[in-house]
Amino acid sequence: MNDASSAAIQKPGQILARGVCRHLVGHGFVTVEELVPTPGLRVDVMALGPKGEIWIVECKSSRADFTSDAKWGGYLEWCDRFLWAVDENFPTELLPDETGLIIADGYDAEILRLGDETRLAPARRKAMLRTFAVHAARRLQLLRDPGLALAAPGS
Repeated sequence: MNDASSAAIQKPGQILARGVCRHLVGHGFVTVEELVPTPGLRVDVMALGPKGEIWIVECKSSRADFTSDAKWGGYLEWCDRFLWAVDENFPTELLPDETGLIIADGYDAEILRLGDETRLAPARRKAMLRTFAVHAARRLQLLRDPGLALAAPGS
């Protein structure tokens, strides 16, 4: 499936996530999408940086998407830095100043501000690195062997 046809079946937030992930690769990050750091939370993008930093990026496709999601504050304790990814038409004045801001589309992104950094405690960092690794490995395994999709817990 080519970029155009796969983008046509993706939701707007997923399209933003793709551009964010592509951009972060250029900064030495690796990324996973739709990671669950703890039950009840699912982040759009978790990024692991070249110095071990952990970023969470929440993708918001509209004002309604942003105002209907009150869970984002719960993400702060699971990352070193939290950023929003929105498209160029999003009303960015809605977003808290202490958080990061990325303008994205399906092909790339630009980081406009990084926002505050709050380093994770060592035990939390270790747990998140393990969660990231397991999530990434499970996704790769399911790509290589789609028949395992029903047998993989927590995928």
